[in-house]
Amino acid sequence: MSLIVQKFGGTSVADTKKILAAARKAIRAQKDGNAVVMVVSAMGKNTDLLVSLANELHDSPPAREMDMLLSTGEQVSVALMAMAVDALGSQAVSLTGAQIGIKTDATHTKARIKSISTDRIQSLIKEDKIVIAAGFQGIDEDFNITTLGRGGSDTTAVALAAVLHANACEIHTDVDGVYTTDPRLVPEARCHSYITYDEMLELASLGAGVMHSRAIEFAKKYDVPIHVRNSASDVPGTMISCQAASDNPAVCGAALTLDEARITVSDVPDVPGTSHEIFSRVAAKKVTVDMIVQNVARQGKATISFTVPKSEFATTLEALDEAAASVGPFLVSYDENVSKVSVVGMGMAEQAGVANQMFNALATEGINLEMITTSEIKISVLIARARALDALRTVHNAFDLHERRETARPKEAPVRNLRSTDTAEIVSRLARFEMEELFLDDISLDSTQGRVTIDGIPDTPGVAAAVFEEIARVGIFVDMIVQSTGHDGLANLSFTVPEAKLAESAKVASVIGEKLKCGNVSSSSNIAKLSVSGIGLRSHTGVAIRMFGALAEQGINVAMINTSEVRVNVVVDGDHGPQALACLEAAFADTLDKTT
Repeated sequence: MSLIVQKFGGTSVADTKKILAAARKAIRAQKDGNAVVMVVSAMGKNTDLLVSLANELHDSPPAREMDMLLSTGEQVSVALMAMAVDALGSQAVSLTGAQIGIKTDATHTKARIKSISTDRIQSLIKEDKIVIAAGFQGIDEDFNITTLGRGGSDTTAVALAAVLHANACEIHTDVDGVYTTDPRLVPEARCHSYITYDEMLELASLGAGVMHSRAIEFAKKYDVPIHVRNSASDVPGTMISCQAASDNPAVCGAALTLDEARITVSDVPDVPGTSHEIFSRVAAKKVTVDMIVQNVARQGKATISFTVPKSEFATTLEALDEAAASVGPFLVSYDENVSKVSVVGMGMAEQAGVANQMFNALATEGINLEMITTSEIKISVLIARARALDALRTVHNAFDLHERRETARPKEAPVRNLRSTDTAEIVSRLARFEMEELFLDDISLDSTQGRVTIDGIPDTPGVAAAVFEEIARVGIFVDMIVQSTGHDGLANLSFTVPEAKLAESAKVASVIGEKLKCGNVSSSSNIAKLSVSGIGLRSHTGVAIRMFGALAEQGINVAMINTSEVRVNVVVDGDHGPQALACLEAAFADTLDKTT
């Protein structure tokens, strides 16, 4: 018998009418021959109401008591859902996270799942009952109630699907599926039929509100297909799995992160350990760092730019004051009114000219780029917040994401048909480590690339577009792109290309640099790119810091940095490549040992 996990979010259980509709969907799935486990969120705005009540009593409520309070929202929902199923003539049992046996660490309000017991749920399924599980919650080793933080019900649903070896996990929400961008901002956005885990991870981290990134991390780690559907209709929705559509485009979606703050530290000593010292101080303040860009140093001084949520800007400046006391004085410049616009797609790893197309579209609209960072499947730019919506609509149109087309089904259907060997392997993996541990796929060294840097670029729209339009015209594939702006208002732009194309790329850059009255143009064939990729880089924010620390201990200087949700890339001197790879493998050995 197949097993389906169905998750219903707050808007899908906002009143008794919607609760009955959700109950009917579960009963229908059961009558079709499936065992059904429902995961239910708190009703509508119930969680917001509870938070408001707590804040009326206490400016900073104790985290443990907040978990005790907030967990009641899901308890109300599961009880009502069980009553609805019973009223419709079927049998159901409601369970809290503790009653299920969801064990977490003791980090209140942001707990991580350590393990889940399946005995009670399996017993109830054998009795032909629909199990109604409370999302968002668990218990720690001392039996304190804990909550999982934002998106916690999604995380609960996918985690249960993993340990129960479910054939599918359905996420029922108030939209038809995963869109090419937020349809509230771009009405012509269209719904995807299929999308990959990595694409969804990037989009979720960029603010796509359909699912939270922790849930996608779980799904990718344990190969759980996710079906995002509208709880109010029977439209097909979106399948999220490891398999891309067979007609995979270069770009599948665009996203906007609105309230960012950009901080640039200039005149930083270009010596090993500087990046580690700065970001470890920021991490100690519990600040969430998003984009990290470090460009090639000039005259022994480096420039590092990064973004943080605007709400954490002041705290970040405090951390930088502490870092300056350790590494020596440096200059700090910032902009609190910026937004990040990104495009994501598995196909861009195989197609040249994607960055050029994006930069050209933004340049045509007169939108200036303050920062650029890329990964294998994402390009992100930082722009003035006043132009954020213009930029999102521009890139959405530039890649024809508004055009509705028939998406070809993946070569392998995204349905989890587990063999006995699959089940045994998943059980073994679950027994070896805590469920939300960092899970790395690969640590790699690439010594086949060269680096080109243009210094002193005017802070005006169209410069990056001019550079990469010419690069694309001569057919050169660009890998990493890093642009940052120093305290003098001038930008540095670096990019990596195949070493065989380095001389040609440097020549193109020199011509453009002279035309635009830029500063020095330099290049090097003696570089090594190191990458750490895996699952959990978003939720385990210390990965980059761990990399910087390991390299610093070996006296290896970092020349370039860029980051994404599934990969952190650094560039070091080519002579240090093998040594750097060895030290990173040692630093992450415990994590790699647990990877299949």
